Amino acid sequence: MKKRPLNNLPPHLNGIPLSVIKEHIISVPASTEHLSRVRKFVADLAHNTGFSDSDIEDIRLAVDEACTNVIKHAYKSDSTKTIQVKVGQNRNGLIISLLDTGDRFDPGSCSGLNLKERVRRRKRGGMGLTLIRKFMDKVEYRHRGSVNEIRMTKEKP
Repeated sequence: MKKRPLNNLPPHLNGIPLSVIKEHIISVPASTEHLSRVRKFVADLAHNTGFSDSDIEDIRLAVDEACTNVIKHAYKSDSTKTIQVKVGQNRNGLIISLLDTGDRFDPGSCSGLNLKERVRRRKRGGMGLTLIRKFMDKVEYRHRGSVNEIRMTKEKP
């Protein structure tokens, strides 16, 4: 099979690794009442990719946390905005991207969180990014023009 140069990729695959076999997309209003739809969407794809029940729960939790962060922080709970969820599926796992046009996020501003200390002091919130990084194999943040992307990768064992 002949490989195309990166600059000749179809527009819908722009930024998606060549190893992705299928791409699935949904868009939902930026409201927590739509999180169950997103969780089901990613869980079904994870199941179809062959992930264990435990890994599926980890993926669901990571995506739920990431969506909640977009809703609360990027969009300031403005439910007129939308979140686009793209899932690239291949034999090795999933690449899940959440795209939004809200306030930009600096992941460096959340480094060094001490979970034990937060629990000891009974502090609520602020642990979502730590959980996302714990449950996913790779987490990246990108910003192109007015679009923010959190890209989470989960590989099958």
